Amino acid sequence: MVLYNVPGRTSVNMLPETVARCAKESEYVIAIKEATGSLNQVSQVILQCPDDFIVLSGDDFTAFPTMAIGGKGVISVCSNVLPREMAEMMNAWNEGNIDKARELHYKLFPLFGALFYETNPVPAKTALAVMGKIPSDEVRLPLAPMSETNKDRLIQVMKSVGVI
Repeated sequence: MVLYNVPGRTSVNMLPETVARCAKESEYVIAIKEATGSLNQVSQVILQCPDDFIVLSGDDFTAFPTMAIGGKGVISVCSNVLPREMAEMMNAWNEGNIDKARELHYKLFPLFGALFYETNPVPAKTALAVMGKIPSDEVRLPLAPMSETNKDRLIQVMKSVGVI
């Protein structure tokens, strides 16, 4: 089981002590998607949990720094839009090519934010439609299409990072 700590979606933050208790008391709890945006919390989780417990960044913008403090990867929104580039960043880190991983982090960094101009997955689906990867940016209720203002902003970021 992978714990899902995404306070922005759940309105509840699993504290490191709670995560550690779950990791130590259940053989089935093997990892956490940590999306608090707090490297302090990630560090506390790593310190308090067993050595084989897997900490995954739940935010693209913290993937690189999370790896630097002992995380093992990312559950990524950006990878839906640019899977190769996100994999390259993670592979570069794992191969010890920190400079390349950092370069990719900063190249993709504007897109990490742009993919949250509105509620996920709306911007990611919009980006894929703009790229011609899917036929439509249509979403189901209760989601709504991306506003034209934010869609224009997203397209500008996509152009700036070379996606389109």
